[in-house]
Amino acid sequence: MKYTVEMSNKLNELLERTYDAEKGFKQAAEKVDNKTIKQFFMDRSNQRQDFAKELKAEIMSFGEKPEDSGSAKGTLHRSWINFKSLFSSNSEEAMLEEVHRGEKEAIETYNDILQDKDFVLPPTTESLLMKHRNAIRDTFETANIFETAVS
Repeated sequence: MKYTVEMSNKLNELLERTYDAEKGFKQAAEKVDNKTIKQFFMDRSNQRQDFAKELKAEIMSFGEKPEDSGSAKGTLHRSWINFKSLFSSNSEEAMLEEVHRGEKEAIETYNDILQDKDFVLPPTTESLLMKHRNAIRDTFETANIFETAVS
């Protein structure tokens, strides 16, 4: 069924991004000294791990195979975080800037799927994606507050 394959592809793209975010938050936690920000990053990493489990279950409910790792783009982004942290005088601020950028992209991706008029999302999928998007929006706003505090 075309719908299932198309939806599976979109959900698998989100799943890859979620794996990338999980790894990125974990890596960011390792790069900062501030205990509050470190815990924030670890909590977000754990949250994304939960998101991945939920997305995998949703993909499997369509009878499709979920992705099992992140994207090459995510690996390159984490390399950029490593490079940037080497030369930044304030690694907390640098990491929070990257979170800000990544979360903004994630929100846009979720919105694109939620607003796609080519197909109707099943209520369970729409609810799941809205829950994830809203949590990512909260992370975006919290990262902005932390970034202002450390800059």
